[in-house]
Amino acid sequence: MIDLSQIKEHHEVVGSDGGHVGRVDHIAGGEIELAKLDLGSGFKHHLIPLSWVEYIDDDKVHLSVTKDDAKAQWREKH
Repeated sequence: MIDLSQIKEHHEVVGSDGGHVGRVDHIAGGEIELAKLDLGSGFKHHLIPLSWVEYIDDDKVHLSVTKDDAKAQWREKH
Protein backbone atom coordinates (compact mmCIF):
# COMPACT_ATOMS: atom_id res chain seq x y z
CA MET A 1 0.00 0.00 0.00
CA ILE A 2 1.27 3.45 -0.90
CA ASP A 3 1.66 5.98 1.90
CA LEU A 4 0.21 9.06 0.21
CA SER A 5 1.43 11.24 3.09
CA GLN A 6 4.88 10.90 1.48
CA ILE A 7 3.74 13.12 -1.39
CA LYS A 8 5.04 16.60 -0.66
CA GLU A 9 4.73 20.01 -2.28
CA HIS A 10 7.23 20.50 -5.12
CA HIS A 11 7.82 16.76 -5.66
CA GLU A 12 8.32 16.05 -9.34
CA VAL A 13 5.59 13.91 -10.93
CA VAL A 14 6.85 11.57 -13.66
CA GLY A 15 5.11 9.14 -15.98
CA SER A 16 5.84 5.43 -16.19
CA ASP A 17 8.15 6.31 -19.10
CA GLY A 18 10.14 8.71 -16.89
CA GLY A 19 8.72 11.78 -18.65
CA HIS A 20 8.08 14.95 -16.65
CA VAL A 21 4.36 15.50 -15.97
CA GLY A 22 4.58 18.37 -13.48
CA ARG A 23 5.25 19.29 -9.86
CA VAL A 24 2.98 18.78 -6.89
CA ASP A 25 1.20 21.90 -5.66
CA HIS A 26 -0.96 20.01 -3.15
CA ILE A 27 -3.37 17.11 -2.68
CA ALA A 28 -7.11 17.69 -2.42
CA GLY A 29 -10.16 15.49 -2.81
CA GLY A 30 -8.34 12.36 -3.97
CA GLU A 31 -6.32 14.20 -6.61
CA ILE A 32 -2.89 15.73 -7.00
CA GLU A 33 -3.06 19.34 -8.10
CA LEU A 34 -0.05 20.20 -10.21
CA ALA A 35 1.67 23.57 -9.86
CA LYS A 36 0.49 25.90 -12.61
CA LEU A 37 3.85 27.61 -13.10
CA ASP A 38 5.56 24.36 -14.09
CA LEU A 39 6.49 24.00 -17.76
CA GLY A 40 5.04 20.48 -17.84
CA SER A 41 1.63 21.75 -16.78
CA GLY A 42 1.34 24.53 -19.34
CA PHE A 43 0.89 27.35 -16.78
CA LYS A 44 -2.49 26.04 -15.56
CA HIS A 45 -3.52 23.90 -12.61
CA HIS A 46 -4.14 20.31 -13.68
CA LEU A 47 -5.54 17.51 -11.55
CA ILE A 48 -4.52 13.87 -11.67
CA PRO A 49 -6.10 11.07 -9.62
CA LEU A 50 -4.14 9.57 -6.74
CA SER A 51 -5.03 6.14 -8.20
CA TRP A 52 -2.38 6.76 -10.86
CA VAL A 53 0.41 6.84 -8.25
CA GLU A 54 2.56 3.71 -8.64
CA TYR A 55 5.20 4.58 -6.03
CA ILE A 56 6.97 7.47 -4.34
CA ASP A 57 10.70 7.83 -3.84
CA ASP A 58 12.81 10.58 -2.26
CA ASP A 59 11.62 13.50 -4.39
CA LYS A 60 9.46 12.00 -7.17
CA VAL A 61 5.95 10.70 -7.56
CA HIS A 62 5.93 7.90 -10.15
CA LEU A 63 2.72 7.27 -12.08
CA SER A 64 1.38 4.05 -13.59
CA VAL A 65 0.61 5.91 -16.84
CA THR A 66 2.99 7.51 -19.32
CA LYS A 67 3.60 11.25 -19.49
CA ASP A 68 1.52 11.52 -22.68
CA ASP A 69 -1.35 9.47 -21.23
CA ALA A 70 -1.36 11.59 -18.07
CA LYS A 71 -1.49 14.81 -20.07
CA ALA A 72 -4.23 13.45 -22.33
CA GLN A 73 -6.39 12.44 -19.36
CA TRP A 74 -5.70 15.05 -16.66
CA ARG A 75 -8.45 17.47 -15.65
CA GLU A 76 -7.95 21.20 -15.92
CA LYS A 77 -8.90 23.14 -12.81
CA HIS A 78 -11.39 25.93 -13.50
